[in-house]
Amino acid sequence: MSDPHLPPEICDYIVDLLHNEPGVLKRCCLVSQSWVPRTRKYLFADIKFLYSKHLRKWKRAFLDPSRSPAHHTHTLTVSCPVVTSTDAQGGWIRAFSNVTRLEVLGGIRDLDYSAVSLVPFHGFSPVLKSLRVASESFPCVQILSLACSFRFLEDLDLTQPTVDVGIIDLDRTVFRPSISPVLTGTLRVHLPGRMGGATRRLLDLPGGLHFRKLELSCCRDSNFQWMRALVVECSDALECVDIKCWAPRTFAWLLHWNRY
Repeated sequence: MSDPHLPPEICDYIVDLLHNEPGVLKRCCLVSQSWVPRTRKYLFADIKFLYSKHLRKWKRAFLDPSRSPAHHTHTLTVSCPVVTSTDAQGGWIRAFSNVTRLEVLGGIRDLDYSAVSLVPFHGFSPVLKSLRVASESFPCVQILSLACSFRFLEDLDLTQPTVDVGIIDLDRTVFRPSISPVLTGTLRVHLPGRMGGATRRLLDLPGGLHFRKLELSCCRDSNFQWMRALVVECSDALECVDIKCWAPRTFAWLLHWNRY
């Protein structure tokens, strides 16, 4: 139909009121072509590629990445088996240039992770502030290399789903980041196995750690020294500490520390 005879600011206001109604927003796209850009702002704000079919549909719908609505996306969730290093050649990742939160999911133990890489995501969004990696299979150096490719990164969430040690703590590759992110928000570390590998590399970052909030989970006394090191390293900026502990020695230290 032809454009409705309403001032643009009124049309935008109507769409803004419907920002939590995706079904209605999709119907708004049919009202007028002039309504499409405003509705896309909300329809594509949160994108999830959890299965290969999701990514295939996206690529078929938007053959030219530069003309896709990816620039409207603020939260991008990707399942690692879906994305491989060859996807960087298509340019679709770089189109998500306004993403402020990236979630990378994984954890399929029998998957051949040699064909999966986090490199295509390095620095893909210059405004990224929050990174969550929930996987038991990626080497620590890959995860922190990804984190250090975002200069303005504030929040970091490292989650290992199982109690097994996993690859994340066994990697011994030398880590020399070229960029030191600001890391002034929240650090969440949930590694039920040994957390030394990830913590050691965090503590070695050239810019230091300035997290205002720590959320740490511990179920082994062997992690005691690493949790304490994180608290000490962030002590100048630290405002809040949330520690879940199932290890006797660490729990005793927490009781003593809380007295002061």
